[in-house]
Amino acid sequence: MSWQAELDELRRREAFAHRMGGADKVKRQHDGGRLTVRERIAGVLDPGSFHEVGAIAGKAQYDADGNLVELVPSNCVFGRGQVDGRPVVVVGDDFTVRGGSADATIKTKPIMAEKMAAEFRLPIIRIIEGSGGGGSVKTIETTGRANLPGGVGGTEGFFLATDNMSQVPVVGLGLGSVAGLGAARLAATHYSIMTKGTSAMFVAGPPVVNALGHNVTKQELGGWEIQTRAGGVDDAVDTEEEAFERARRFLSYLPSSVHGLPPVLPCDDDTERRDEKLMSIIPRDRRKVYKMRTIIDTVVDAGSFFEMGRHFGRPVITGLARLGGHPVALMASDPYHYAGAWTADACQKVVRFVDLAETFHLPVVYLMDCPGFLIGVEAERSAVIRHGVRAMAAMNQTTVPWCTVVIRSSFGVAGAVHTPAGRLALRYAWLSGWWGSLPLEGGIEAAYRADIEGAADPAAKLREIETRLNKLRSPFRTAETFAVEEIVDPRDTRRLLCEFARLAEPLRTPGRPVMTIRP
Repeated sequence: MSWQAELDELRRREAFAHRMGGADKVKRQHDGGRLTVRERIAGVLDPGSFHEVGAIAGKAQYDADGNLVELVPSNCVFGRGQVDGRPVVVVGDDFTVRGGSADATIKTKPIMAEKMAAEFRLPIIRIIEGSGGGGSVKTIETTGRANLPGGVGGTEGFFLATDNMSQVPVVGLGLGSVAGLGAARLAATHYSIMTKGTSAMFVAGPPVVNALGHNVTKQELGGWEIQTRAGGVDDAVDTEEEAFERARRFLSYLPSSVHGLPPVLPCDDDTERRDEKLMSIIPRDRRKVYKMRTIIDTVVDAGSFFEMGRHFGRPVITGLARLGGHPVALMASDPYHYAGAWTADACQKVVRFVDLAETFHLPVVYLMDCPGFLIGVEAERSAVIRHGVRAMAAMNQTTVPWCTVVIRSSFGVAGAVHTPAGRLALRYAWLSGWWGSLPLEGGIEAAYRADIEGAADPAAKLREIETRLNKLRSPFRTAETFAVEEIVDPRDTRRLLCEFARLAEPLRTPGRPVMTIRP
């Protein structure tokens, strides 16, 4: 006795599933410059590693004799696979079936994907194109009732999606039009990517927004430039293949879950390497800028810096890197944007980044040049101090090892919190270090007004006071009282940071931390 007939029926149904929405819909997807969900899954995973779950779930049609005529698969495709040999969960929207709408899905499939990631402690990659929420306008006709958002059993999926951020690495690829709950699923990630020419993300799309009196296209409403600058999405790339590579690389720095540790890789870059340009990269004229990313690339393992969120909160640079093969979370000031002063969005970026480091047990390296919080009318209107206090609290609540290098300035409240309070952190200062409660410029005129105005030559008196105070502000004066631990040769920075990474290695403790990342 053989079960060949049943096996043939299974293969027939699987063939229906692999047709997705049909040849015409697949062609439309390709004509729009987008891959299908199955091509995307194949692109992000190691070749041949995808194990699909629920492939033949969908909406079937039968003839009068009960024989299958057609099967339209659910527009959610998910399963397990591997990225660089490590197991992951992948879940993707199939836009060829009803445009990724919930009308055509089976909601338990994405829910099971999230549960699988949590239960087996695996990273999850969400490939998002569509709404993925309560359905389209037509849903009310197909169900015969209106949907109460968050009604009975209605929030489990999103609860799992956000809770996974405290347990496993979550990557979101927005590779087309992403709206509603789909947009929320993309935002509820540790790292999100859009494609520049073919994707857009919004709470509600142009038809809904334009009905309110606007006249915008998808790109004008939620294109990559809008979302990366607003911080809704971390990065944007030109092609889907680049998005796949970014996702794979991001995961390489992280453990599979909070119950493991980030992997240490072999390193052939000399940890004692010294670069002469670090002795001259900081201008003596403090009004001049320099390229912090050049310093980053010089001190970390060659080619290892993976920047995240470049277009948002630009006074602060954030990314992952390796030091002697050890993964670290690296944060740095960017003097090209407000001289590195913390804006409200920079503070939000800091909170999210240090939460990521704390969640996945990554030591933090901070290359600092911060003149304080941004000041002025616009800064006050953005509630910079509120966001700043939150960033300071997030830094102080971290428990992971921390090392700060003061590259140039450290002033004010934002400058004060450059290492977590109440515990040991390593700190080094470059020869260019320059710090204080407030910058002297502007303050001298107020503090010494009587002396300056009473002098025969007020301008000469001002210069005399500036010269005297600047000598007192020398970093060597601070080091004399051990108010800064070490002033170092900038060329030794890589050696010192690699030593820090080695010292931090045995301190990294797996497990779910008390403070974890939020979307």
